[in-house]
Amino acid sequence: QFISPAMRVLARLAPRRPLAARATGTVPLTGVWPIMATPFDRSERVDLEAWQKSLAFMRSTGAVSGVTILGVLGESNRVLDREREMLIRSAVEILPDVPVCVGTSHPGTVATVDLTRMAQELGAAAVMVTPSKEPTPNPGKIFEYYALLARTCPDMPIVLQDHPASTGVHMSMAVLAKICREVPTIKCVKLESVPTPTRIRQLKPLLPEDREVTILTGLGALYGFFDVAAENDGFMTGFAFPEVLHAMNLARAAGDLDKVFAIYRHFLPLMVFEQQPGTATRKELYKLRGLIPHTVVRHPGSDAPASVVADLEDIVARVLPGADITKPIVVDDYLP
Repeated sequence: QFISPAMRVLARLAPRRPLAARATGTVPLTGVWPIMATPFDRSERVDLEAWQKSLAFMRSTGAVSGVTILGVLGESNRVLDREREMLIRSAVEILPDVPVCVGTSHPGTVATVDLTRMAQELGAAAVMVTPSKEPTPNPGKIFEYYALLARTCPDMPIVLQDHPASTGVHMSMAVLAKICREVPTIKCVKLESVPTPTRIRQLKPLLPEDREVTILTGLGALYGFFDVAAENDGFMTGFAFPEVLHAMNLARAAGDLDKVFAIYRHFLPLMVFEQQPGTATRKELYKLRGLIPHTVVRHPGSDAPASVVADLEDIVARVLPGADITKPIVVDDYLP
């Protein structure tokens, strides 16, 4: 059997015994998985207290199936390795009964493997991995990236993130389907390549028949109703109100697409405004929800200007009049 040079290099990385007691491979990747923002203090140091408070709040909503950390919203490309370890360890400790998915993407396959092993050692239930842009697009290398990761970390479920807006990598439906069918540890596709409803419908019949591969959508739930109508399996996104997404899922499960649409229509202005480039606006919502004291984005990122903060406060007041959003909200209380 041919063994690529990359595989020979990866084989030299000594396997490590997972230290955590959590079993991997059994976590259903469905429902609502909020992607967490990483909080920093005014000196750009990780604010561990705010991190733990944010995680505990998400669990308290009763709306989440798991949480995802160290993604784009988590400023993973600006986090040091020692901070990454601290954040994963803290999340697993504060959420003993909630599975944690960790972003481990890296332009280098060896580094992705090492980050994935670190996450597994520390108790992560799954990893989220997206390909990186290369000077010459090569679908074969994208497939190899996931295949090598699966061979070197065979017990770790992978969420394949398809987010060309942040990566510049446009995967064809054929490439996505091949990876899902032939890489056994792919358990979920985080589908964020527009138009997402069309892509969901195209991908579903191409998924493997002998094991489950779910489809979670993101993009701040910007196309939430249409994704639900296309039969996604839930959401993995940074929208700061997971209660809303959970309510949409419950209405869909009850066969009430009219209610799904009513929820979507009511909260859409907030989804649209929150879905701005960068992480600053979403951090402002975290602050309004009482989860973080500072909205610092690590340099060279920029904080939200005062006008954006004022507009955000106005939209929240219109969408959730009189609500104390520092507590979990009851979605039905705000529907017409």
